Amino acid sequence: MTNVENILKLTKKLRWRLTTAESCTGGMISSQLTAIPGSSNFFDRGFVTYSNEAKIKMLDVRQNSLNLFGAVSEEIAIEMAVGSLKNSLANLSLSVTGIAGPGGSEHKEEGTVCFGLALQDGTTRSYTKYFGSLGRDNVRKMATEYALNLILEELNNH
Repeated sequence: MTNVENILKLTKKLRWRLTTAESCTGGMISSQLTAIPGSSNFFDRGFVTYSNEAKIKMLDVRQNSLNLFGAVSEEIAIEMAVGSLKNSLANLSLSVTGIAGPGGSEHKEEGTVCFGLALQDGTTRSYTKYFGSLGRDNVRKMATEYALNLILEELNNH
């Protein structure tokens, strides 16, 4: 059984719905989540917020947070997850923001990806994963797989 099939099974059991807020993956997580029949039973909506302006307008990310921490940070990943949860009908939100490449920035290296999880009960978690300089496509694919694993792990804990 694939991760998405397991997610379908667990969300059905829990009666939960999911939402995503994606930056560097550009909708790849949402695409994976909706690739199987029955996904409309658990997937509420996905936000692709590539620009900082989209993060602010669609997910209520604060400009001050962007200035302080940068778009690729656990703080922004949490704000994205909380914002997508607030602007959806979901019980669980997963967000992702990162530097897929090529090249990094002065402060963060290529392959740095931050993830955020938010639950309706107010619980939040964040993670940073360094995939390395594997090329844009590989970083995005690995970030997508890592995100699906985080969702599955969270669902298994409930």
